Amino acid sequence: MKKDSLKGWFKSGAPGVWMSGGAVAMAVIMTVGLLAVIAVRGLGHFWPADLVQATYQVPGQAGQVVIGEVVQQEDVPRARLKGAGLPVPDQGPEFMSRELIKVGNRDLYGSDFTWVVGDWLVDEQRPADLMALERREWGNFYGYLVSVKEQGRVVAEGPAAWSELQARLKRANQLNGELQQLEKKDIGAINHGLERLRLHARKLELDGKLDATAQADMDAERAELNSRYQAIEARLGGLHQALARDSLVARDGNGREVEISLNKVVHALQPNGMSAFTKLRTYFAKVWEFLSDDPREANTEGGIFPAIFGTVMMTLIMAVIVTPFGVLAAVYLREYARQGPVTRLIRIAVNNLAGVPAIVYGVFGLGFFVYVLGGSIDRLFFPEALPAPTLGTPGLLWASLTLALLAVPVVIVATEEGLARIPRTVREGSLALGATKAETLWRIVLPMASPAMMTGMILAVARAAGEVAPLMLVGVVKLAPSLPVDGNYPYLHLDQKIMHLGFHIYDVGFQSPNVEAARPLVYATALLLVLVIAALNLSAVWIRNHLREKYKALDS
Repeated sequence: MKKDSLKGWFKSGAPGVWMSGGAVAMAVIMTVGLLAVIAVRGLGHFWPADLVQATYQVPGQAGQVVIGEVVQQEDVPRARLKGAGLPVPDQGPEFMSRELIKVGNRDLYGSDFTWVVGDWLVDEQRPADLMALERREWGNFYGYLVSVKEQGRVVAEGPAAWSELQARLKRANQLNGELQQLEKKDIGAINHGLERLRLHARKLELDGKLDATAQADMDAERAELNSRYQAIEARLGGLHQALARDSLVARDGNGREVEISLNKVVHALQPNGMSAFTKLRTYFAKVWEFLSDDPREANTEGGIFPAIFGTVMMTLIMAVIVTPFGVLAAVYLREYARQGPVTRLIRIAVNNLAGVPAIVYGVFGLGFFVYVLGGSIDRLFFPEALPAPTLGTPGLLWASLTLALLAVPVVIVATEEGLARIPRTVREGSLALGATKAETLWRIVLPMASPAMMTGMILAVARAAGEVAPLMLVGVVKLAPSLPVDGNYPYLHLDQKIMHLGFHIYDVGFQSPNVEAARPLVYATALLLVLVIAALNLSAVWIRNHLREKYKALDS
Protein backbone atom coordinates (compact mmCIF):
# COMPACT_ATOMS: atom_id res chain seq x y z
CA MET A 1 0.00 0.00 0.00
CA LYS A 2 2.81 2.31 0.94
CA LYS A 3 4.65 1.45 -2.28
CA ASP A 4 1.55 2.24 -4.38
CA SER A 5 1.09 5.63 -2.70
CA LEU A 6 4.75 6.49 -3.30
CA LYS A 7 4.42 5.42 -6.92
CA GLY A 8 1.31 7.53 -7.30
CA TRP A 9 3.13 10.50 -5.78
CA PHE A 10 5.86 10.21 -8.42
CA LYS A 11 3.29 9.84 -11.19
CA SER A 12 1.48 12.98 -10.05
CA GLY A 13 4.52 15.08 -10.91
CA ALA A 14 4.85 16.46 -7.40
CA PRO A 15 8.59 15.65 -7.16
CA GLY A 16 9.25 17.76 -10.23
CA VAL A 17 7.30 20.64 -8.71
CA TRP A 18 9.26 20.39 -5.46
CA MET A 19 12.59 20.16 -7.31
CA SER A 20 11.74 23.18 -9.47
CA GLY A 21 10.62 25.19 -6.45
CA GLY A 22 13.73 24.19 -4.52
CA ALA A 23 15.99 25.20 -7.43
CA VAL A 24 14.26 28.58 -7.70
CA ALA A 25 14.51 29.11 -3.94
CA MET A 26 18.20 28.18 -3.97
CA ALA A 27 18.87 30.56 -6.85
CA VAL A 28 17.06 33.38 -5.05
CA ILE A 29 18.93 32.71 -1.79
CA MET A 30 22.29 32.62 -3.57
CA THR A 31 21.53 35.86 -5.46
CA VAL A 32 20.32 37.69 -2.35
CA GLY A 33 23.30 36.36 -0.38
CA LEU A 34 25.76 37.51 -3.02
CA LEU A 35 24.20 40.98 -3.15
CA ALA A 36 24.20 41.14 0.65
CA VAL A 37 27.93 40.29 0.82
CA ILE A 38 28.71 42.89 -1.83
CA ALA A 39 26.56 45.52 -0.10
CA VAL A 40 28.03 44.91 3.37
CA ARG A 41 31.64 44.93 2.20
CA GLY A 42 31.15 47.83 -0.19
CA LEU A 43 28.86 50.17 1.74
CA GLY A 44 30.66 49.50 5.03
CA HIS A 45 33.72 51.23 3.57
CA PHE A 46 32.05 54.63 3.95
CA TRP A 47 31.32 54.30 7.67
CA PRO A 48 33.73 56.39 9.82
CA ALA A 49 35.52 53.57 11.62
CA ASP A 50 37.02 54.07 15.07
CA LEU A 51 40.79 54.53 15.25
CA VAL A 52 42.93 52.34 17.47
CA GLN A 53 46.23 53.33 19.05
CA ALA A 54 48.41 50.53 20.41
CA THR A 55 52.03 49.66 21.03
CA TYR A 56 53.33 46.93 18.76
CA GLN A 57 55.80 45.04 20.93
CA VAL A 58 57.71 42.49 18.82
CA PRO A 59 59.79 40.18 21.07
CA GLY A 60 63.38 41.34 21.19
CA GLN A 61 62.66 44.71 19.53
CA ALA A 62 61.73 48.21 20.71
CA GLY A 63 58.01 48.96 20.86
CA GLN A 64 56.44 51.06 18.12
CA VAL A 65 53.15 52.97 18.35
CA VAL A 66 50.60 52.00 15.69
CA ILE A 67 47.55 54.14 14.83
CA GLY A 68 44.89 53.12 12.32
CA GLU A 69 41.72 51.22 11.46
CA VAL A 70 41.49 47.48 12.05
CA VAL A 71 40.37 46.17 8.66
CA GLN A 72 40.65 42.40 9.02
CA GLN A 73 41.33 39.83 11.75
CA GLU A 74 42.21 36.17 11.29
CA ASP A 75 43.83 33.24 13.10
CA VAL A 76 46.92 31.76 11.45
CA PRO A 77 49.10 28.79 12.44
CA ARG A 78 52.08 29.63 14.61
CA ALA A 79 54.36 27.74 12.20
CA ARG A 80 53.26 29.99 9.34
CA LEU A 81 54.25 33.14 11.23
CA LYS A 82 57.54 31.58 12.19
CA GLY A 83 58.17 30.63 8.57
CA ALA A 84 57.64 34.28 7.63
CA GLY A 85 60.68 35.22 9.73
CA LEU A 86 58.84 36.55 12.78
CA PRO A 87 60.37 35.83 16.23
CA VAL A 88 57.56 33.50 17.32
CA PRO A 89 58.32 31.37 20.42
CA ASP A 90 58.29 27.60 19.95
CA GLN A 91 55.92 27.08 22.84
CA GLY A 92 52.34 28.29 22.84
CA PRO A 93 48.94 27.71 21.24
CA GLU A 94 48.79 26.35 17.71
CA PHE A 95 47.14 29.48 16.29
CA MET A 96 47.89 33.17 16.78
CA SER A 97 45.78 36.17 15.75
CA ARG A 98 46.85 38.41 12.91
CA GLU A 99 45.34 41.82 12.11
CA LEU A 100 45.40 43.97 8.99
CA ILE A 101 45.57 47.61 10.06
CA LYS A 102 45.14 50.60 7.78
CA VAL A 103 47.87 52.86 9.15
CA GLY A 104 47.72 55.45 6.35
CA ASN A 105 50.54 58.02 6.33
CA ARG A 106 51.89 56.60 3.07
CA ASP A 107 54.19 59.60 2.64
CA LEU A 108 55.86 58.62 5.93
CA TYR A 109 55.69 54.80 5.95
CA GLY A 110 55.47 53.94 2.25
CA SER A 111 52.36 51.76 2.62
CA ASP A 112 48.76 52.29 3.74
CA PHE A 113 48.32 48.84 5.30
CA THR A 114 50.37 46.57 7.52
CA TRP A 115 49.88 43.12 9.04
CA VAL A 116 50.60 42.81 12.75
CA VAL A 117 50.42 39.93 15.21
CA GLY A 118 47.46 40.68 17.44
CA ASP A 119 49.06 39.02 20.47
CA TRP A 120 51.88 41.56 20.33
CA LEU A 121 49.60 44.60 20.42
CA VAL A 122 49.59 46.04 23.94
CA ASP A 123 48.09 49.10 25.60
CA GLU A 124 45.26 49.47 23.06
CA GLN A 125 43.42 52.80 23.34
CA ARG A 126 40.84 54.82 21.40
CA PRO A 127 41.60 58.48 22.26
CA ALA A 128 38.81 60.88 21.29
CA ASP A 129 41.25 63.39 19.76
CA LEU A 130 42.75 60.94 17.25
CA MET A 131 42.37 62.48 13.80
CA ALA A 132 41.78 60.98 10.33
CA LEU A 133 42.63 63.20 7.37
CA GLU A 134 41.34 62.19 3.92
CA ARG A 135 43.80 63.74 1.47
CA ARG A 136 43.77 64.32 -2.29
CA GLU A 137 47.05 62.45 -2.58
CA TRP A 138 49.08 60.05 -0.41
CA GLY A 139 45.94 58.52 1.08
CA ASN A 140 44.76 59.05 4.67
CA PHE A 141 46.78 60.50 7.54
CA TYR A 142 46.18 59.25 11.08
CA GLY A 143 47.52 61.10 14.07
CA TYR A 144 47.01 64.13 16.28
CA LEU A 145 46.37 67.74 15.33
CA VAL A 146 49.12 69.98 16.66
CA SER A 147 48.33 73.41 15.22
CA VAL A 148 46.74 75.35 12.36
CA LYS A 149 48.83 77.85 10.42
CA GLU A 150 48.15 80.80 8.14
CA GLN A 151 51.03 81.92 5.90
CA GLY A 152 53.38 79.86 8.10
CA ARG A 153 52.18 81.57 11.29
CA VAL A 154 50.41 79.54 14.00
CA VAL A 155 46.84 80.80 14.46
CA ALA A 156 45.47 78.03 16.69
CA GLU A 157 46.80 75.11 18.69
CA GLY A 158 45.61 72.81 21.40
CA PRO A 159 41.86 72.22 21.87
CA ALA A 160 40.93 75.36 19.87
CA ALA A 161 42.75 74.13 16.78
CA TRP A 162 40.03 71.65 15.75
CA SER A 163 37.23 74.20 15.26
CA GLU A 164 39.65 76.51 13.47
CA LEU A 165 40.69 73.65 11.19
CA GLN A 166 37.07 72.88 10.24
CA ALA A 167 36.33 76.51 9.34
CA ARG A 168 39.45 76.88 7.21
CA LEU A 169 38.97 73.47 5.60
CA LYS A 170 35.46 74.49 4.51
CA ARG A 171 36.94 77.59 2.88
CA ALA A 172 39.66 75.52 1.16
CA ASN A 173 37.10 73.08 -0.25
CA GLN A 174 34.99 75.95 -1.61
CA LEU A 175 38.05 77.43 -3.32
CA ASN A 176 38.92 74.01 -4.74
CA GLY A 177 35.40 73.76 -6.16
CA GLU A 178 35.79 77.14 -7.87
CA LEU A 179 39.19 76.08 -9.18
CA GLN A 180 37.82 72.88 -10.69
CA GLN A 181 34.90 74.78 -12.22
CA LEU A 182 37.30 77.18 -13.93
CA GLU A 183 39.63 74.44 -15.15
CA LYS A 184 36.98 72.03 -16.41
CA LYS A 185 34.21 74.32 -17.69
CA ASP A 186 35.55 77.79 -18.49
CA ILE A 187 39.02 76.86 -19.73
CA GLY A 188 37.54 73.82 -21.48
CA ALA A 189 35.14 76.10 -23.39
CA ILE A 190 38.00 78.40 -24.42
CA ASN A 191 40.15 75.49 -25.59
CA HIS A 192 37.20 74.14 -27.55
CA GLY A 193 36.74 77.53 -29.21
CA LEU A 194 40.42 77.81 -30.13
CA GLU A 195 40.42 74.30 -31.59
CA ARG A 196 37.27 75.09 -33.57
CA LEU A 197 38.96 78.19 -35.03
CA ARG A 198 42.04 76.18 -35.94
CA LEU A 199 40.02 73.55 -37.75
CA HIS A 200 37.91 76.19 -39.51
CA ALA A 201 41.05 77.94 -40.76
CA ARG A 202 42.48 74.64 -41.97
CA LYS A 203 39.23 73.82 -43.79
CA LEU A 204 39.18 77.21 -45.52
CA GLU A 205 42.81 76.69 -46.49
CA LEU A 206 42.06 73.27 -48.01
CA ASP A 207 39.09 74.73 -49.93
CA GLY A 208 41.13 77.73 -51.12
CA LYS A 209 38.83 80.21 -49.36
CA LEU A 210 41.17 81.54 -46.69
CA ASP A 211 41.17 85.23 -47.63
CA ALA A 212 42.13 88.31 -45.62
CA THR A 213 38.56 88.93 -44.44
CA ALA A 214 38.10 85.42 -43.05
CA GLN A 215 41.54 85.57 -41.44
CA ALA A 216 40.74 88.90 -39.80
CA ASP A 217 37.44 87.59 -38.42
CA MET A 218 39.16 84.55 -36.96
CA ASP A 219 41.99 86.66 -35.52
CA ALA A 220 39.43 88.88 -33.79
CA GLU A 221 37.60 85.89 -32.32
CA ARG A 222 40.89 84.30 -31.28
CA ALA A 223 41.97 87.55 -29.58
CA GLU A 224 38.69 87.62 -27.65
CA LEU A 225 39.22 84.02 -26.50
CA ASN A 226 42.80 84.76 -25.47
CA SER A 227 41.60 87.79 -23.54
CA ARG A 228 39.06 85.64 -21.69
CA TYR A 229 41.79 83.08 -20.97
CA GLN A 230 44.10 85.73 -19.50
CA ALA A 231 41.32 86.91 -17.20
CA ILE A 232 40.65 83.33 -16.09
CA GLU A 233 44.38 82.72 -15.66
CA ALA A 234 44.58 85.70 -13.32
CA ARG A 235 41.67 84.27 -11.31
CA LEU A 236 43.40 80.90 -11.21
CA GLY A 237 46.54 82.50 -9.87
CA GLY A 238 44.55 84.20 -7.14
CA LEU A 239 42.82 80.95 -6.21
CA HIS A 240 46.10 79.04 -6.05
CA GLN A 241 47.55 81.75 -3.84
CA ALA A 242 44.49 81.70 -1.58
CA LEU A 243 44.61 77.90 -1.36
CA ALA A 244 48.26 77.94 -0.32
CA ARG A 245 47.48 80.21 2.65
CA ASP A 246 46.41 77.67 5.27
CA SER A 247 48.08 74.52 6.54
CA LEU A 248 48.06 72.25 9.56
CA VAL A 249 50.72 70.49 11.58
CA ALA A 250 49.95 66.88 12.51
CA ARG A 251 51.85 64.34 14.62
CA ASP A 252 51.88 60.58 14.09
CA GLY A 253 51.92 58.03 16.91
CA ASN A 254 55.72 58.04 17.23
CA GLY A 255 56.01 61.80 17.58
CA ARG A 256 56.97 62.66 14.00
CA GLU A 257 55.41 65.95 12.88
CA VAL A 258 54.44 66.86 9.30
CA GLU A 259 52.96 70.03 7.82
CA ILE A 260 50.07 69.50 5.37
CA SER A 261 48.50 72.18 3.17
CA LEU A 262 44.71 72.37 3.54
CA ASN A 263 44.59 72.44 -0.25
CA LYS A 264 45.45 68.72 -0.10
CA VAL A 265 42.82 67.79 2.51
CA VAL A 266 39.27 66.70 1.67
CA HIS A 267 37.91 65.77 5.10
CA ALA A 268 39.16 65.96 8.68
CA LEU A 269 37.40 63.70 11.19
CA GLN A 270 37.77 62.58 14.78
CA PRO A 271 35.74 59.35 14.55
CA ASN A 272 36.37 58.22 18.13
CA GLY A 273 34.66 61.34 19.43
CA MET A 274 31.72 61.34 16.97
CA SER A 275 28.18 60.45 18.02
CA ALA A 276 26.16 57.82 16.13
CA PHE A 277 24.08 60.55 14.47
CA THR A 278 27.19 62.45 13.34
CA LYS A 279 28.69 59.25 11.94
CA LEU A 280 25.46 58.50 10.10
CA ARG A 281 25.41 61.98 8.57
CA THR A 282 29.05 61.64 7.56
CA TYR A 283 28.31 58.20 6.11
CA PHE A 284 25.59 59.48 3.76
CA ALA A 285 27.76 62.45 2.79
CA LYS A 286 30.59 60.09 1.79
CA VAL A 287 28.20 57.84 -0.15
CA TRP A 288 26.95 60.88 -2.07
CA GLU A 289 30.54 61.93 -2.70
CA PHE A 290 31.23 58.45 -4.07
CA LEU A 291 28.30 58.78 -6.47
CA SER A 292 28.87 62.37 -7.57
CA ASP A 293 32.63 63.09 -7.59
CA ASP A 294 35.47 62.30 -9.97
CA PRO A 295 37.98 59.56 -9.08
CA ARG A 296 41.45 60.31 -7.78
CA GLU A 297 44.51 58.45 -6.45
CA ALA A 298 44.60 55.93 -9.36
CA ASN A 299 40.80 55.45 -8.98
CA THR A 300 41.17 54.16 -5.40
CA GLU A 301 39.73 57.33 -3.83
CA GLY A 302 37.00 59.82 -4.66
CA GLY A 303 33.90 59.07 -6.68
CA ILE A 304 32.85 57.27 -9.83
CA PHE A 305 30.34 59.65 -11.42
CA PRO A 306 32.08 59.66 -14.85
CA ALA A 307 31.83 55.85 -14.92
CA ILE A 308 28.13 55.95 -14.00
CA PHE A 309 27.42 58.56 -16.66
CA GLY A 310 29.42 56.73 -19.31
CA THR A 311 27.70 53.40 -18.58
CA VAL A 312 24.18 54.86 -18.74
CA MET A 313 24.89 57.02 -21.81
CA MET A 314 26.45 54.16 -23.75
CA THR A 315 23.61 51.79 -22.84
CA LEU A 316 20.92 54.28 -23.89
CA ILE A 317 22.62 54.98 -27.23
CA MET A 318 22.99 51.23 -27.75
CA ALA A 319 19.27 50.72 -27.07
CA VAL A 320 18.32 53.50 -29.51
CA ILE A 321 20.48 51.90 -32.21
CA VAL A 322 19.68 48.23 -31.63
CA THR A 323 15.88 48.47 -31.33
CA PRO A 324 14.98 49.68 -34.86
CA PHE A 325 17.50 47.38 -36.55
CA GLY A 326 16.43 44.35 -34.54
CA VAL A 327 12.72 45.03 -35.04
CA LEU A 328 13.08 45.64 -38.79
CA ALA A 329 15.06 42.42 -39.23
CA ALA A 330 12.48 40.44 -37.24
CA VAL A 331 9.57 41.98 -39.20
CA TYR A 332 11.20 41.09 -42.50
CA LEU A 333 11.96 37.51 -41.45
CA ARG A 334 8.46 36.88 -40.06
CA GLU A 335 6.17 39.00 -42.26
CA TYR A 336 7.81 39.40 -45.67
CA ALA A 337 10.53 36.79 -46.25
CA ARG A 338 9.57 33.56 -47.99
CA GLN A 339 9.75 30.78 -45.42
CA GLY A 340 12.28 28.43 -46.96
CA PRO A 341 15.80 27.07 -46.51
CA VAL A 342 17.42 30.49 -46.86
CA THR A 343 15.23 32.02 -44.16
CA ARG A 344 15.88 29.07 -41.86
CA LEU A 345 19.61 29.45 -42.48
CA ILE A 346 19.40 33.15 -41.56
CA ARG A 347 17.59 32.29 -38.33
CA ILE A 348 20.25 29.73 -37.45
CA ALA A 349 22.96 32.35 -38.12
CA VAL A 350 21.17 34.89 -35.90
CA ASN A 351 20.88 32.37 -33.07
CA ASN A 352 24.56 31.47 -33.43
CA LEU A 353 25.55 35.15 -33.32
CA ALA A 354 24.06 35.35 -29.85
CA GLY A 355 26.67 32.82 -28.68
CA VAL A 356 29.74 34.47 -30.20
CA PRO A 357 32.24 35.56 -27.49
CA ALA A 358 32.01 39.25 -26.72
CA ILE A 359 35.71 39.92 -27.36
CA VAL A 360 35.19 38.88 -30.99
CA TYR A 361 32.70 41.73 -31.36
CA GLY A 362 35.30 44.04 -29.83
CA VAL A 363 37.92 43.01 -32.39
CA PHE A 364 35.38 43.47 -35.20
CA GLY A 365 34.37 46.88 -33.83
CA LEU A 366 37.99 48.01 -33.66
CA GLY A 367 38.79 46.76 -37.15
CA PHE A 368 35.63 47.78 -39.00
CA PHE A 369 33.94 50.59 -37.06
CA VAL A 370 37.06 52.40 -35.84
CA TYR A 371 39.66 51.87 -38.56
CA VAL A 372 37.56 51.35 -41.70
CA LEU A 373 34.33 53.29 -41.09
CA GLY A 374 35.77 55.92 -38.76
CA GLY A 375 38.84 56.45 -40.93
CA SER A 376 36.66 56.85 -44.04
CA ILE A 377 34.42 59.39 -42.27
CA ASP A 378 37.49 61.35 -41.20
CA ARG A 379 38.79 61.51 -44.77
CA LEU A 380 35.39 62.56 -46.15
CA PHE A 381 34.08 64.96 -43.51
CA PHE A 382 36.99 65.96 -41.27
CA PRO A 383 40.00 66.38 -43.58
CA GLU A 384 41.02 69.56 -41.77
CA ALA A 385 41.74 67.58 -38.57
CA LEU A 386 43.97 64.96 -40.21
CA PRO A 387 46.31 63.32 -39.39
CA ALA A 388 44.73 63.55 -35.92
CA PRO A 389 41.66 61.27 -35.96
CA THR A 390 38.17 62.50 -35.14
CA LEU A 391 36.02 59.39 -35.49
CA GLY A 392 38.85 57.12 -36.57
CA THR A 393 39.67 56.42 -32.94
CA PRO A 394 37.84 54.48 -30.20
CA GLY A 395 35.02 56.47 -28.64
CA LEU A 396 31.45 56.51 -27.34
CA LEU A 397 29.83 55.99 -30.76
CA TRP A 398 31.87 52.92 -31.65
CA ALA A 399 31.44 51.41 -28.19
CA SER A 400 27.66 51.81 -28.49
CA LEU A 401 27.61 50.37 -32.01
CA THR A 402 29.70 47.38 -30.96
CA LEU A 403 27.33 46.65 -28.08
CA ALA A 404 24.37 47.09 -30.44
CA LEU A 405 25.88 44.53 -32.81
CA LEU A 406 26.37 42.19 -29.85
CA ALA A 407 22.77 42.61 -28.66
CA VAL A 408 20.85 42.72 -31.95
CA PRO A 409 20.39 38.90 -32.18
CA VAL A 410 18.61 38.96 -28.82
CA VAL A 411 16.18 41.66 -30.04
CA ILE A 412 15.56 39.83 -33.33
CA VAL A 413 14.72 36.53 -31.63
CA ALA A 414 12.44 38.10 -28.98
CA THR A 415 10.60 40.27 -31.52
CA GLU A 416 10.11 37.40 -33.95
CA GLU A 417 8.66 35.25 -31.19
CA GLY A 418 6.27 38.06 -30.32
CA LEU A 419 5.17 38.40 -33.95
CA ALA A 420 4.63 34.64 -34.20
CA ARG A 421 2.24 34.69 -31.21
CA ILE A 422 -0.16 37.13 -32.89
CA PRO A 423 -3.07 35.11 -34.35
CA ARG A 424 -3.42 35.06 -38.13
CA THR A 425 -7.11 35.92 -37.70
CA VAL A 426 -6.12 39.40 -36.48
CA ARG A 427 -4.20 40.05 -39.67
CA GLU A 428 -6.93 38.62 -41.85
CA GLY A 429 -9.61 40.65 -40.10
CA SER A 430 -7.65 43.85 -40.69
CA LEU A 431 -7.12 43.03 -44.36
CA ALA A 432 -10.83 42.13 -44.73
CA LEU A 433 -11.79 45.58 -43.45
CA GLY A 434 -9.79 47.17 -46.26
CA ALA A 435 -6.45 47.90 -44.58
CA THR A 436 -3.29 47.33 -46.57
CA LYS A 437 -0.59 44.97 -45.36
CA ALA A 438 1.59 47.91 -44.35
CA GLU A 439 -1.27 49.51 -42.39
CA THR A 440 -2.03 46.18 -40.71
CA LEU A 441 1.60 45.80 -39.74
CA TRP A 442 2.00 49.36 -38.47
CA ARG A 443 -1.35 49.79 -36.68
CA ILE A 444 -2.17 46.27 -35.50
CA VAL A 445 0.73 43.81 -35.53
CA LEU A 446 3.58 45.97 -34.24
CA PRO A 447 1.59 47.48 -31.32
CA MET A 448 0.55 43.99 -30.24
CA ALA A 449 4.16 42.77 -30.51
CA SER A 450 5.59 45.77 -28.64
CA PRO A 451 5.78 43.92 -25.27
CA ALA A 452 7.97 41.28 -26.95
CA MET A 453 10.14 44.05 -28.42
CA MET A 454 10.56 45.50 -24.94
CA THR A 455 11.48 42.03 -23.65
CA GLY A 456 14.20 41.85 -26.29
CA MET A 457 15.46 45.27 -25.30
CA ILE A 458 15.50 44.28 -21.62
CA LEU A 459 17.62 41.23 -22.43
CA ALA A 460 19.87 43.33 -24.67
CA VAL A 461 20.43 45.95 -21.97
CA ALA A 462 21.09 43.27 -19.35
CA ARG A 463 23.77 41.67 -21.53
CA ALA A 464 25.35 44.79 -23.00
CA ALA A 465 25.53 46.96 -19.87
CA GLY A 466 27.74 44.46 -18.06
CA GLU A 467 30.14 43.69 -20.91
CA VAL A 468 33.75 44.74 -20.46
CA ALA A 469 36.01 42.83 -22.85
CA PRO A 470 34.88 44.45 -26.15
CA LEU A 471 34.75 47.92 -24.62
CA MET A 472 38.46 47.93 -23.81
CA LEU A 473 39.08 47.95 -27.58
CA VAL A 474 36.46 50.43 -28.77
CA GLY A 475 36.31 53.40 -26.43
CA VAL A 476 36.46 52.73 -22.67
CA VAL A 477 39.52 53.96 -20.76
CA LYS A 478 40.84 53.97 -17.21
CA LEU A 479 40.26 57.68 -16.54
CA ALA A 480 38.14 60.15 -18.51
CA PRO A 481 36.85 62.78 -16.08
CA SER A 482 35.46 64.94 -18.91
CA LEU A 483 31.89 63.89 -19.69
CA PRO A 484 30.79 63.33 -23.32
CA VAL A 485 27.97 65.85 -22.76
CA ASP A 486 28.79 69.51 -22.12
CA GLY A 487 27.89 73.03 -23.23
CA ASN A 488 30.18 73.03 -26.26
CA TYR A 489 28.77 72.35 -29.73
CA PRO A 490 27.71 69.68 -30.74
CA TYR A 491 26.97 69.10 -27.02
CA LEU A 492 27.04 65.30 -27.35
CA HIS A 493 30.60 64.27 -28.26
CA LEU A 494 30.32 60.79 -29.74
CA ASP A 495 34.04 60.73 -30.52
CA GLN A 496 35.05 61.09 -26.87
CA LYS A 497 36.35 58.20 -24.78
CA ILE A 498 34.36 57.28 -21.68
CA MET A 499 34.60 55.42 -18.40
CA HIS A 500 32.49 52.34 -17.64
CA LEU A 501 31.54 50.73 -14.34
CA GLY A 502 32.49 47.23 -15.50
CA PHE A 503 35.92 48.30 -16.69
CA HIS A 504 36.32 50.41 -13.54
CA ILE A 505 35.81 47.26 -11.44
CA TYR A 506 38.43 45.42 -13.48
CA ASP A 507 40.91 48.31 -13.30
CA VAL A 508 40.53 48.96 -9.56
CA GLY A 509 40.44 45.29 -8.64
CA PHE A 510 43.31 43.99 -10.77
CA GLN A 511 45.40 46.95 -11.97
CA SER A 512 45.49 49.11 -8.85
CA PRO A 513 48.88 49.72 -7.19
CA ASN A 514 47.10 49.76 -3.81
CA VAL A 515 45.04 46.55 -3.75
CA GLU A 516 43.93 46.67 -0.12
CA ALA A 517 42.65 50.24 -0.42
CA ALA A 518 40.84 49.42 -3.66
CA ARG A 519 39.08 46.26 -2.45
CA PRO A 520 36.08 47.97 -0.75
CA LEU A 521 35.57 50.16 -3.83
CA VAL A 522 35.41 47.04 -6.01
CA TYR A 523 32.46 45.78 -3.94
CA ALA A 524 30.77 49.20 -3.88
CA THR A 525 31.16 49.67 -7.65
CA ALA A 526 29.93 46.14 -8.35
CA LEU A 527 26.81 46.81 -6.28
CA LEU A 528 26.26 50.08 -8.12
CA LEU A 529 26.61 48.36 -11.52
CA VAL A 530 23.96 45.84 -10.51
CA LEU A 531 21.66 48.67 -9.36
CA VAL A 532 22.18 50.66 -12.59
CA ILE A 533 21.36 47.63 -14.74
CA ALA A 534 18.37 46.83 -12.52
CA ALA A 535 17.10 50.42 -12.85
CA LEU A 536 17.39 50.32 -16.65
CA ASN A 537 15.67 46.93 -16.78
CA LEU A 538 12.89 47.96 -14.39
CA SER A 539 12.19 51.02 -16.53
CA ALA A 540 11.89 48.80 -19.61
CA VAL A 541 9.73 46.29 -17.67
CA TRP A 542 7.36 49.09 -16.62
CA ILE A 543 7.03 50.22 -20.25
CA ARG A 544 6.46 46.64 -21.37
CA ASN A 545 3.73 46.05 -18.78
CA HIS A 546 2.07 49.33 -19.74
CA LEU A 547 2.02 48.30 -23.41
CA ARG A 548 0.77 44.84 -22.52
CA GLU A 549 -2.18 46.28 -20.61
CA LYS A 550 -2.87 48.77 -23.40
CA TYR A 551 -3.12 46.13 -26.11
CA LYS A 552 -4.65 43.35 -24.01
CA ALA A 553 -8.04 43.93 -25.63
CA LEU A 554 -6.58 43.23 -29.08
CA ASP A 555 -5.20 39.88 -27.86
CA SER A 556 -8.63 38.82 -26.71
